Amino acid sequence: MTTATPRSSTPPATSSPSSPHVPALDWRVRFGALALVWGFSFLFMRLGTDGYAPLFVSFGRMLFGTAVLALVLLLRRERLPRTGRTWAHLTVAAFLLNALPFSLFAYSELTIPSSLAGICNATTPLWGMVLSLVALSEDRPTRRRFAGLVLGFAGVLIVLGAWKGFSGQDPWGTAMALTASASYAVGWIYVKRTLSGTGESHLSLSTGQLLVGTLQLAVVAPLAAPLPSSFHLVPVLAIAALGALGTGLAMLVQYGLVAEVGPTTAALSTYFIPVVATAAGAALLGEHLSWNTPVGAAVVLAGAALTQTRTPRAGRPRGGLVRGGAGGSGAGAVTAGATTAGRAPVGRAPVGGVAVDGVAVRCTSVGGSPDGGAPAGGSPA
Repeated sequence: MTTATPRSSTPPATSSPSSPHVPALDWRVRFGALALVWGFSFLFMRLGTDGYAPLFVSFGRMLFGTAVLALVLLLRRERLPRTGRTWAHLTVAAFLLNALPFSLFAYSELTIPSSLAGICNATTPLWGMVLSLVALSEDRPTRRRFAGLVLGFAGVLIVLGAWKGFSGQDPWGTAMALTASASYAVGWIYVKRTLSGTGESHLSLSTGQLLVGTLQLAVVAPLAAPLPSSFHLVPVLAIAALGALGTGLAMLVQYGLVAEVGPTTAALSTYFIPVVATAAGAALLGEHLSWNTPVGAAVVLAGAALTQTRTPRAGRPRGGLVRGGAGGSGAGAVTAGATTAGRAPVGRAPVGGVAVDGVAVRCTSVGGSPDGGAPAGGSPA
């Protein structure tokens, strides 16, 4: 797991190439666990909304996630960012990458299946490419990536059953889930432009980002919904798991994977999120699964994968990708100083700290996760 390098005259042993740190669990085990946690985040959100208003579900999620990161920050003796400029940018990032998408996904699951929310989460790379055409002039689309964009949105129409007049799917709930995914893409463009080269560790930035997002929802939630008046065990446990595992621990695992196997391999975990979300919803929540749902999801993922392909440019390093989520859940970011092998250097901060869950987006287009969204949050969502 990547940690910030202490400012000491004697470098730590874990940063020495001759004595690499050996994680307790094989990276494949952590990779699979990460995909499961992010995929189950949509089920956790659905269970949370059975007992509490969506905004309080999102607030609880961020509160538990912040607690996990703050504890790790304390144990590692790191500090939160100190400059007002950084906190101002983290405030915007927290809204775009956490408070807004987390809440929209939670609201969407009041009227649409958790499996559909998970599939909508996979459209983040598509939104990222669309926005990059406007926001990042250096990121020109290729024919293959444009084909992926068209294919991906065609997959969304298949999932929704467009030829049946979208029967059975709530348009407002679906729109909220798609807007949440688009918010991740907008957020990554913002952090790419504003939080590069801050000198802070990814843990410090992510903790600060989640802390600000928690405060935002602490103010908004009581104004928009009645305060909880009773205790519901299952929803509370679901929210705790959503925050502590899907938003806190998952981010730490993700950055450990990036440091060990590189961002490209680590980013692949987010492509399993719709698969896990669909399977969990059908098996555990009894959600109806028609043929067009898995077929459309496969088309969406194929399109998203095509939008991440890129022809290397001469003299340009390959790598620097990290993943971000979901939908719901579901996080990744551009790693400052990434090597040409695509591995994140110890102690260097990814752009924006990535507090998102299970989202994939090419770094050159939105700065992160599954080549998007990467996580402290993560989303999925």
